[in-house]
Amino acid sequence: MNVLLWVLQVVLALFYLAGGQYKVFHFTELVKVPPGGALSRGQWGALGVFEMLCAVLLVVPAAAKWMPVLTLLAAAALALESLALAVWFARYSLALRATNPLVYVVVGGLIAAFVAYGRYTLRPLP
Repeated sequence: MNVLLWVLQVVLALFYLAGGQYKVFHFTELVKVPPGGALSRGQWGALGVFEMLCAVLLVVPAAAKWMPVLTLLAAAALALESLALAVWFARYSLALRATNPLVYVVVGGLIAAFVAYGRYTLRPLP
């Protein structure tokens, strides 16, 4: 279980690093998606920085054995952020297509919730 959680943490960190940098540096592409224009550039940038920070906190504290509780908190924060974004995206489209960001947000949120649960209950970090 520990190996599975580590693999999911690394995959999730890469997923949210990529998503965060996209939100920070590709605002013109974000506004092309129907709900993308509802947030300003600064709001998308804040979400992107938050995601990149949480992505780093998913791996670094646990790997360094320094305040590993931050890993759990980062996973929980990403799950909550994904839930909020999923509700927001669902208001615009429920179509299950690869172009709909709802699909990626829900999958990322479920994995983040599993990592948070796993690191709290199944295999806590020392």
